[in-house]
Amino acid sequence: MAVRFGDTPHDRRVRVQGEPVESYPRYAPEVERGAVRRITVVGEEILRRRCQEVTRFGTPELSRLIDDMFATNQVAEGAGLAANQVDVDLQLFVWDITDDWGVRHVGHIANPVLDEVPAEDRRLVEESEGCLSVPGPYRVVPRLDRSVVRGRDKNGAPLVIEGRGYFARCLQHETDHLRGRLYLDRLAQRERKAALREMADSKEEMFTRRAALATELGK
Repeated sequence: MAVRFGDTPHDRRVRVQGEPVESYPRYAPEVERGAVRRITVVGEEILRRRCQEVTRFGTPELSRLIDDMFATNQVAEGAGLAANQVDVDLQLFVWDITDDWGVRHVGHIANPVLDEVPAEDRRLVEESEGCLSVPGPYRVVPRLDRSVVRGRDKNGAPLVIEGRGYFARCLQHETDHLRGRLYLDRLAQRERKAALREMADSKEEMFTRRAALATELGK
């Protein structure tokens, strides 16, 4: 897996909304503008239903939500965050993630739909995966090594995001959230119960760490 879609393997520029940029700050500008929100945890009803489509684009409210999601994702040390993870019933997620080739990807997408991958092109990779709404445990989850997700940006413009490896995993994980699914649902029952027990033992430590990071960022 040395080559990404449409890229040379030597192009390490940061991708913002799927497009390479010449320079980018350590923290996304949205982090600086945003406020930290509470992250919902497994057991809350909003995580278990399909979210509503975004229908109003280009609004201050949508921009503010995206900023807040970036800030929340940053203090939780996440790779991506869906709107229902901050208790908002909308099909929207953000990401700030470095892939297997050292390329950083930053962006947001509304109303995402994953392309179907033909059976002959499907390759499942089993790797460890966690979730900010299941604080603490990681478990091995099979995911496709390639993803294409289509949707719209905050202004309503069409958007296509492509990912391989860890970034593809993130795109699938966050799209699952907006359909009311958690990575726990992909585990056998015994493994799922073990992960929930581990979460119960570790979540307070995780919450304390997030609060400390928020303080460091002045949030």
